[in-house]
Amino acid sequence: MGHLLSKNGHRLKKRTRKLHHRKKKKRNCFLQLPCMLCFIIQSDNPGFDEDSDRPEAGINGGGCSNNSVAGISVPGVGGVGIGTAAASKLAERYATLASPEDCSRFLLSPRDLAIWEGQGRSLSSAAPAKLVPRQAPFQTAGVSVTVPVPAPVPGCNSDYTEMVCKRKCSEVQRCTPCKQPRCAFAAPDGGLENGGVGGGEGEATSNAEPGHCHLPLCPLPSSSASSSSSSCSSADGCCGLGLRADLPHCSDSSPCCLHHYDSCQARTSDAADPLSINHLPSSILLKVLSHLTVKERCLCASLVCKYWRDLCLDFQFWKQIDLSGLQQVNDDLLVKIASRRQNVTEINISDCRGVHDHGVSSLASHCPGLQKYTAYRCKQLGDVSVCALATHCSLLVKVHVGNQDKLTDEALKKLGEHCSELKDIHLGQCYSVTDEGMVALARGCQKLQRLYLQENKLVTDRSVRAVAEHCPELQFVGFMGCPVTSQGVIHLTALRNLNVLDLRHISELNNETVMEVVRKCRNLSSLNLCLNWSINDRCVEIIAKEGRSLKELYLVSCKITDHALIAIGQYSSTIETVDAGWCKDITDQGATQIAQSSKSLRYLGLMRCDKVNEETVERLVVQYPHIVFSTVMQDCKRTLERAYQMGWSPNTSNTS
Repeated sequence: MGHLLSKNGHRLKKRTRKLHHRKKKKRNCFLQLPCMLCFIIQSDNPGFDEDSDRPEAGINGGGCSNNSVAGISVPGVGGVGIGTAAASKLAERYATLASPEDCSRFLLSPRDLAIWEGQGRSLSSAAPAKLVPRQAPFQTAGVSVTVPVPAPVPGCNSDYTEMVCKRKCSEVQRCTPCKQPRCAFAAPDGGLENGGVGGGEGEATSNAEPGHCHLPLCPLPSSSASSSSSSCSSADGCCGLGLRADLPHCSDSSPCCLHHYDSCQARTSDAADPLSINHLPSSILLKVLSHLTVKERCLCASLVCKYWRDLCLDFQFWKQIDLSGLQQVNDDLLVKIASRRQNVTEINISDCRGVHDHGVSSLASHCPGLQKYTAYRCKQLGDVSVCALATHCSLLVKVHVGNQDKLTDEALKKLGEHCSELKDIHLGQCYSVTDEGMVALARGCQKLQRLYLQENKLVTDRSVRAVAEHCPELQFVGFMGCPVTSQGVIHLTALRNLNVLDLRHISELNNETVMEVVRKCRNLSSLNLCLNWSINDRCVEIIAKEGRSLKELYLVSCKITDHALIAIGQYSSTIETVDAGWCKDITDQGATQIAQSSKSLRYLGLMRCDKVNEETVERLVVQYPHIVFSTVMQDCKRTLERAYQMGWSPNTSNTS
């Protein structure tokens, strides 16, 4: 065919471009040669548009890969195009062919035709029946051409006719491209939904415009199927996409169309299935599980499925381990945790009576990065566990071992020797700790910021002086119930960063020492002087005047009167919390005056101040709603109100 066209003056020079770098595509054209019909039918070039102003346009080969094979040049490739008139003439000439022999003579070059006839072979076998169908439509870019062809010659294989699309395409169509994506849902104004036809009953819209797609869209067929399918009719307007035969506006359907429609419907039904929580990214599930406690993750979430069990074993959940109050925890469990999770940085085993020194020592040996250790009320533990922690975990910054009777100075010496980064230590009710251990701890841990002692009967002023001299970064200091005196407390004035001071139940504490500490420690924000009968109105007045940063002042069971409360309201502009419970000399006047004069007060504790009438407190609650007044009746009302908010209702049933 290319040879025939070359006789009309359009013969091209043989191309010399090397094609060994270009991947060759499989050609299914007749005689393995470039087929001009394939170029015409499968061309995407707008040069064949009848409305185009250009007389010529290039043809992009879609069915054949090479432009020149066996010396036959193909017009339209390499810069020479075929115009619309030439294509129409070629189609008219092809339509006049009446037999396979004529098709062979039309397609073969003179040389190939002479070779074919010289061998005595029949020309009818040279033209397959698929080239002479009963109705062979082909389409150029933007133009659909229907070429009438006589019926196939008897004896030709009828299977070739399956390659021809059976849709009705009796005239040239100008179908407007559908703008919807494949398998798309309709717009809210009554279009398609769930891959079906608008209205939900499989019927097309009655007022559909011709040439527009109003039926469910399916995936585009493969290249072989698309090359053999035709454009849609003006009546159905399906844009050339296959639908089921039983759907309206669809006259017929090929197997490939039905296959793609089924796959489209299957994907639509799969998308409608409810999603599972396991479809979420693992990072989001880990964030959700992080809000659960260790007990909830181990005993509940990890039993859902294997995936959740693996998530619950994620390393981030085993960096901070809170096992407090779990009586099932024993040494074996700690050994397993230590052997499998060596990145533990924080552990809390408070109230775990089944844990002994062996388990804690094993944990310390396997987790050198441990930083925070909490073990309140573990009376079975002693020096061995703390010494192991100090030896293997040099990065410790927090050690809370309150209420451990077996803990002695030996453990504190180990901490001072190996844990120079220690910043927070709690030794409340460790009755065997003495000044010797406290001095060693203060000298070795000079970065201490929090130190709390409670009822340590063997700790005296020597310990207070040691920590004040060697630990200048102390911010929180507590010596509740310790046998320290004013001579030791006065050393705390050297702590310029002191923020919280707890001096509850100090038997030998005088007013002058307290006033001096308040004057020197300018950053002091919380002062606890409860259970000190030596504190009087004069001391409180100085505290109100000098405590420029003071926000919390606790004076429970102190020897103060209304004058102390009046002085706080008059001189202090920073104090927000005042607790004067169990002060028997406080009356209505003091409570009223501090509420009226103080601009910063937010909490006033009057628990068991028997000289303050409840009617006065009720009036103050209404008059000053920004202040919380704490009395027996007021606390009971708040507790009952919170219970109602949480859904509690009183039992109104009459019980005999």
